[in-house]
Amino acid sequence: MAVPGMATSQNDLTPVLAQYLDRHLVFPLVEFMEGHPSMEGQFDVKDLLRAKLDLLEKTNMVDFAMDIYKQLHDGAEPPQEMLKHRGKVLVVLQTLQEECEPLFRVMGDDALVQELRDSNQFNMETLGERYGITRDVLESLYDYAKFQFDVGDYLSAADYLSVYRILSNGVNPEREFYALWGKLAASILNGEWDLALEDIAAIREVIDGQAGTRPSSDLALNPLQILQQRTWLIHWSLFVFFGHPEGPSQMIDMFLSDAYLNTIQTNCPHILRYLTAVVIVNKGRRGILKDLIRVVKEELHNYQDPITQFVECLYVNFDFEGAQDTLKRCEETLKHDYFLVGVVDEFVENARLTIFETYCRIHQCIDIDMLASKLNMDRESAERWVVNLVRNAKLDAKIDSEKNQVLMRMSTPSVYEQVTDLTKNLTLRTNGLVNGYDRRDGGYGDNQRGGKQWRGGSRRAGAAVAAAVVAVEEAGATTASTASGRARTRWQEQFPTYSSVQYIPRS
Repeated sequence: MAVPGMATSQNDLTPVLAQYLDRHLVFPLVEFMEGHPSMEGQFDVKDLLRAKLDLLEKTNMVDFAMDIYKQLHDGAEPPQEMLKHRGKVLVVLQTLQEECEPLFRVMGDDALVQELRDSNQFNMETLGERYGITRDVLESLYDYAKFQFDVGDYLSAADYLSVYRILSNGVNPEREFYALWGKLAASILNGEWDLALEDIAAIREVIDGQAGTRPSSDLALNPLQILQQRTWLIHWSLFVFFGHPEGPSQMIDMFLSDAYLNTIQTNCPHILRYLTAVVIVNKGRRGILKDLIRVVKEELHNYQDPITQFVECLYVNFDFEGAQDTLKRCEETLKHDYFLVGVVDEFVENARLTIFETYCRIHQCIDIDMLASKLNMDRESAERWVVNLVRNAKLDAKIDSEKNQVLMRMSTPSVYEQVTDLTKNLTLRTNGLVNGYDRRDGGYGDNQRGGKQWRGGSRRAGAAVAAAVVAVEEAGATTASTASGRARTRWQEQFPTYSSVQYIPRS
């Protein structure tokens, strides 16, 4: 869904994001352009009203469209086409209500519904026997829920779609999947972030379940459709990840997983703006900076904006002057972004800290006056700021007040620490490979191919790798090769039968 009729700035991603959003989800973005203080004077009011009217054209929010039309045309009466459309909407709404009446009578009795749920009888078989509710009535409920969403009643739409998915129970997997997408959109527009987070997890489970050779549901998606579904989920999830308190951390985990990172690099590299911003803001997730830097570096020819350029300047080129200049442009970009406007101050502060931490780790002597001028601070404030930063960042440094310098004590990590750093993510990555292997082969521990049975399986792989990691951590070796050799010996001693691959012919 595009946003027509508006001239946008170079770093404005709204037209790009809108292509992957339902038109109802584009409304918050347009309203942000219209009413947020940081966007004042950026767009012509008439252009924004035209964009809203274009968005409403293919919805059933006719009364809202009429109001926008009057604002756009100085109070003129709306055209006859809008009045006719309104009449059709009322007729369809009345028809669908009548078709769903048997089910509405049951749903209107909260005590009855709770009783049926408690006794595990809230299903089509029981409702059909006792109340004459047919499959056609249930399908009409889906149409009614979709209609309610289209007229802007998102609360009712979410409730009806939830009931539809419960009662359908796998009979119509395609519609159930669409209902899940509709429920996610309704939860987003209602601001129900906990429910939206659950919907994202459910959609992701369905999509990822289609990636194996044995899909986990009757829904059939080809590889191109899986790529499209993941692309949409990435964009829709931005609302949730920036709205839910735990969203940023979950966003990092999801976007840096292999499947979704491949999707970002293939279909939507502009999402790197949001991933980069979240990593910079969240100090506790700086451990994945290496992965982020690698991706940003790989996608420099596909996508760049001030936020990704900041990472490029600081971590790829080590251009501290460039990073400082880019940070000023980052602030302007963040202020004009719907999702990032709330983290402007956090981003700027953490970016400054990141610049200083990186600078400290590659310089032994830093002049405080120079630092104060770079940070637009007086000398005393800069010295206090450095003291707090050294303490909080746990940098091995001291301040020489006489020479007005920060002295860094350089330390080289031991080989043992280097080996530990290299292997600390081994278990996580191996579990990911094992899960992918199991999913590909239908969840079975053993894989049968070509008349032979593979002996090994995920449990053995996980146990072997875990033992190797423990061995490396406990080795205390003086060289990397010695540590690796001891780890391998420890693994073979504990798991002698797993030390070689075995093929057993099928009988």
